[in-house]
Amino acid sequence: MVPGPGEAGRATAVPRRVVVAKPGLDGHDRGAKVVARALRDAGMEVIYTGLHQTPEQIVATALAEDADAIGLSVLSGAHLTLFTRVIDLLAAEDASDIVVFGGGIIPEADRAQLLERGVAGVFGPGATMASIVEWVREHVPEREAG
Repeated sequence: MVPGPGEAGRATAVPRRVVVAKPGLDGHDRGAKVVARALRDAGMEVIYTGLHQTPEQIVATALAEDADAIGLSVLSGAHLTLFTRVIDLLAAEDASDIVVFGGGIIPEADRAQLLERGVAGVFGPGATMASIVEWVREHVPEREAG
């Protein structure tokens, strides 16, 4: 494709790549699929890992897919353990630049702990897809092509 007037030399943004994952034994993935679809419809590349993923599998997928972000969905109550493990594994791989956000049934008291541990954003029941998409656009930088 030939660049239009004024476009020569302008860097082209690459779509954000987001891994959406369901860690642990939680078998309810409807919310994760809705978020994945909203991000995809907003022009992002989304890799959905499926159910029952370990933190190790999620981080391996994020690294293999050159992800910019990981979105975790936890309804089982194991969010403090699972989110923290993903953050720790990313740090061990020198990949702390991958933005981690998530949601699910997370008590307000636990949200502050997740943020302190390095989770960049936490969404609860009632969060709109528009607010999640906007948050990702604001907190996950675009990459330039090349």
